[in-house]
Amino acid sequence: MVATKIIKDLQKIVGKQDVLTKKEDLASYAYDGTTSWIHEPDVVVFPTSTEEVAAILKLADKNKIPVTPRGGGTNVSGGSIPIKGGIVLCTTKMNKILTIDKENLTASVEPGVVLMDLNAALAKEKLFFPPDPQSFLGATMGGVIGENAGGPACVKYGVTKQYVLGLEVVLPTGDVVHLGSLTMKNVQGYDLTMLFTGSEGTLGVITKAHLMLKPMPPAKKTLMAVFDDVAVAGETVYRVLSSGVVPGKIELLDNWVINSIERLAPMGLPKDADAVLIFEVDGIPEAVEKEAKQVEEVCKRFGAKEVRVAKDQAEADRYWAARRAGFAAVFSAAPTVMAEDVTVPRNKIPDFIRKVKGLCQSRGIGYNIIGHAGDGNLHPALLTNIKKKKEYEQAEKTMEEIISYAVEIGGVVSGEHGIGLEKKKFIKKAMDPLAIEMMKGIKRIVDPHNILNPGKIWEQ
Repeated sequence: MVATKIIKDLQKIVGKQDVLTKKEDLASYAYDGTTSWIHEPDVVVFPTSTEEVAAILKLADKNKIPVTPRGGGTNVSGGSIPIKGGIVLCTTKMNKILTIDKENLTASVEPGVVLMDLNAALAKEKLFFPPDPQSFLGATMGGVIGENAGGPACVKYGVTKQYVLGLEVVLPTGDVVHLGSLTMKNVQGYDLTMLFTGSEGTLGVITKAHLMLKPMPPAKKTLMAVFDDVAVAGETVYRVLSSGVVPGKIELLDNWVINSIERLAPMGLPKDADAVLIFEVDGIPEAVEKEAKQVEEVCKRFGAKEVRVAKDQAEADRYWAARRAGFAAVFSAAPTVMAEDVTVPRNKIPDFIRKVKGLCQSRGIGYNIIGHAGDGNLHPALLTNIKKKKEYEQAEKTMEEIISYAVEIGGVVSGEHGIGLEKKKFIKKAMDPLAIEMMKGIKRIVDPHNILNPGKIWEQ
């Protein structure tokens, strides 16, 4: 429990209106996008400035109180769950877009800016921020950076770390450090900006970020390729890429996801298909037409029974709305959903899909596969119920085998969701033990009292 005196000190820092202690309020900050983890904090605070964040952390460090940074709470790794109680430091009121520099293709933002709001503002200048996690309607920039978020556009444009130029960070001790710059190139010493990008709130609280932007492509075209075999769809991904075309997006939906979406909100997806691949090609109009034709030809050559080219923007929007509905369909399908985030080499996608299918079908476990197939990032999900012990344990064992297989074929346990609580038991399978010890050593140096998001990434 956080002492009454500490709560009063927090109220002095941010004001009474920005400190929550009522049971019903704390319950709202006890969970994230996962279905397996829940733990209430003792208090929630809403700073509105770097100075307030620094004062909160200085107070917490002095009294050795755990602090869990939090934005929109949309993450699906358990990363923003206050598993040790203490303080939730919620940055949603630090929500200003500070600058948009069209000449230099940069923007500076506070951590509570919602990604959708940022891209809406950028669109007015014909710019965009490429990383596009499917939680973009609620995800905030602090979390996007802290998780090194990805999304469908990563196949062509890369992940968040490739767009972070500089950061202002408050360390667990309350000290403020400025990292990186506003320039496209910067090799002044160690790249400490990248140390904090993807650190999942364990090393510091981001209070400002300087971002690189891209000009909005003048033309786009969407295609949907239909397959009778999900593994063949997976194989077609690397066939398209090795043909010389790099689409902006390549997304995979299996039969279960297709039919679940159609039940929830009919969008015209082919319900008899074992899988579909949704492509987006973008760039100058002439190149887009040529690349779209090449994607269509490659898909047909390697097993697509049909390729639908969106006739207009409305049809394209329907396909992408269906893809965005995928996670809602998955997470509403069972009391407990084990949804993982492995990434495998693209030419191993068919093998991985067959492995998941074989394990789950042989054991009678409900499952589905959705993912950013263009970069090998797949989200196998097992449908279970944590209240049914035997069923849940079998699902856990199966997921461990799935993740072990992903690592065995050269993959990683997380491509974009982060480790958090959900995957920390798997980190030893995927990383060199010395590398894990190096991470722990960095944590001890930066956070000597282990107050910031403790209990995450690795097992204690």
